[in-house]
Amino acid sequence: MVIATRLLPMGDRAVLAEVGSLDDVLALHAALAASRVEGVIDLVPAARTVLVHVDPSALTLAAARSWIDRAARETDAAAPVPADAPVVELDVAYDGPDLASTAGLLAIGPGELAERHAAAEWTVAFTGFAPGFAYLVSPAWTFDVPRLASPRTRVPAGAIGLAAGFAGAYPRETPGGWRLIGTTSAALFDPDAAAPALLTPGARVRFVPRATGPATAGASGTGGDASAGSATVGEDAAEAAQRSIRIIEPGLLATIQDLGRPGAASLGVALSGALDRGALRTANRLVGNLEHAAGIEITMGGLRAVAQGDLWFAVTGAWGPILLDGRQVDPYEAHPWAAGAELRVDWFAHGARGFLAIRGGLGGRAVLGSRATDLLAGLGPAPLHAGDAVAVRDEASGPVPVAGIAPWGAPDDADLVVELAPGPRADWFAASALVDLYESVWTVTNDADRVGVRLDGPVLERVRHGELPSEGMAVGALQVPPTGRPTILLMDGPVTGGYPVIAVVTDAALDAIAQARPGTRIRFRHARAN
Repeated sequence: MVIATRLLPMGDRAVLAEVGSLDDVLALHAALAASRVEGVIDLVPAARTVLVHVDPSALTLAAARSWIDRAARETDAAAPVPADAPVVELDVAYDGPDLASTAGLLAIGPGELAERHAAAEWTVAFTGFAPGFAYLVSPAWTFDVPRLASPRTRVPAGAIGLAAGFAGAYPRETPGGWRLIGTTSAALFDPDAAAPALLTPGARVRFVPRATGPATAGASGTGGDASAGSATVGEDAAEAAQRSIRIIEPGLLATIQDLGRPGAASLGVALSGALDRGALRTANRLVGNLEHAAGIEITMGGLRAVAQGDLWFAVTGAWGPILLDGRQVDPYEAHPWAAGAELRVDWFAHGARGFLAIRGGLGGRAVLGSRATDLLAGLGPAPLHAGDAVAVRDEASGPVPVAGIAPWGAPDDADLVVELAPGPRADWFAASALVDLYESVWTVTNDADRVGVRLDGPVLERVRHGELPSEGMAVGALQVPPTGRPTILLMDGPVTGGYPVIAVVTDAALDAIAQARPGTRIRFRHARAN
């Protein structure tokens, strides 16, 4: 039987294929994976959709839509999960803060809710949201549990939650909108393991109750190279002592970033990488690096560091005073940095994120193909701390240019005009919401980080108020929770989500969003047709 498929826009670099059931999702995903064409970056299955990320320079959206449609017409429904699929047992203490209120919503007692949850045999339908986060389904679980109206900013590692018809366990501390009913001590994700995710699609899962009490350590695997305090962010401590930079003060937040981890979203791994990709690329070119070399992303300024050897550096992106041993130097230029000299990237007057590139590149081993710090997933090195030594690599690709290679100016962070491409769930909103989206002035709130930027403005009125099954997300997606005010997802944002996306910031406009400070005013306009 042909899979009935509805193709929906997801910005200017993705297509969302919506089907009628989870079985259809599994079948379509398998067909697309088997016939994958050049230009497809990622395939992200979810509850009723498969998100297809593309590189438009290799595969146009129109060609991608034709390929998806052809695969759907030639594919039958998926076979059921085999009875001999592996079984994973997760210990659970039913001690979650939402246990009683969730039981009340379902008109049962907390004890009965826990008993039914433990009695069901679950299957991993798909993964997403964060590395190691699996969406579990069971024919014995017939409850439809609504998400929280406003998601928590922090959910602890090991928390077990419910949303819609799914159960799931959080591998590490993240934001989240699921209703929390318990805790597990299981190590759900370890990027250094041969199989990083404990729960993989098709696996069967049983929850085994234990006595209520604190979970043991191990629920939050990370791939970090560094930790708080004095540490070496690199491959070899002795080598780093000869060729590194020593952090004196990191400022508000300083992280190692390259151009991220494309192609791993189906594992729940976000793109991550530099928020202002153009600034990082320019900084690397200025010192003769490949564009994707890792540098330091500095949030709001305040970084101080000392060279442990003779180096070259460049600073781009946000604007503020740059001092080398007390002498002011210009941004967007390569400068020699003598051993023992102190570099100070002072607090930024314009823009939010500056980028420090060192000739040769920075950082240690790659984690899943990248040296980037992913704050949501906990992959890559930890944020930099005073005393850290950041290793300098030897991967320069050419000489330092003799002259400036690009014009520059301070980021315009007071008033931004940002282009939006269509989102898949615009029909969930009233016509007035689209008018408000494009005709209102929005303000960046203090809730702005590498995961996303919350905006203040009018409430975007919905005409559909039911739960949206979790589906793939794109960087730049404007998710709208029931509160009605959108959040723009950024590089460390979740790869799946359950709030409708009304529109998506175009890829070309993402760098401008990266430089928006709290209080920045934004106007949206429709993206121009290519």
